[in-house]
Amino acid sequence: MDCRPVPSREEILAALEKKQGSVATAKLQAATVAICGLGGLGSNIAISLARSGIGKLILIDFDTVDITNLHRQQYKASQVGLPKAEALLANLKEVAPYVRYEVHNEKVTAENAVRLLEDADIVCEAFDRADAKAMLVDVVLERFPQKTLVAASGMAGFGSGNTIRTRKVTGRLYLCGDGKSDVDQDIGLTAPRVMLCAAHQALTVIRLILGKKDV
Repeated sequence: MDCRPVPSREEILAALEKKQGSVATAKLQAATVAICGLGGLGSNIAISLARSGIGKLILIDFDTVDITNLHRQQYKASQVGLPKAEALLANLKEVAPYVRYEVHNEKVTAENAVRLLEDADIVCEAFDRADAKAMLVDVVLERFPQKTLVAASGMAGFGSGNTIRTRKVTGRLYLCGDGKSDVDQDIGLTAPRVMLCAAHQALTVIRLILGKKDV
């Protein structure tokens, strides 16, 4: 067993300030972000935000880790069969132990979304299904006039990563992806393109927290 000491919270914050600046780090530390869906998009978004020093992450997913998830999602082979929310929490604590985490092992619905998301400053949509994506957009834009939603559409296949981009749809809705490719068209999901889209979402969240609302 590795018994090497974990750096202190103060040491990690000092390292973040050295790389990101004290002002940016303080703003990120004060923010709470909800991630709805912890698959290829959500698990990668969570890792990026945790490493960047987000103060609190709300992690929501009802699914379990499947062996087919391992090629693009932030899980280990030893975690197959575990609830995604709990498995991702364990992995996140290894890389960012001082982030505050709130875990919900349940499905986001129109009925429970307000309860699950009320404490978040920004919400990330990371679902697979189009109907779930539409539901979350409707709930956030209608029920939370003060919140911004960062969503995704189109990241399947082996196409150029340059087609994945971020668009500002409205003042409170940002959409990342190529807007075209879909697994329903018998196009598979590949790790690099999914991770590119997740990186767009994570970066958009960070820029919004820092007050940069352009794309």
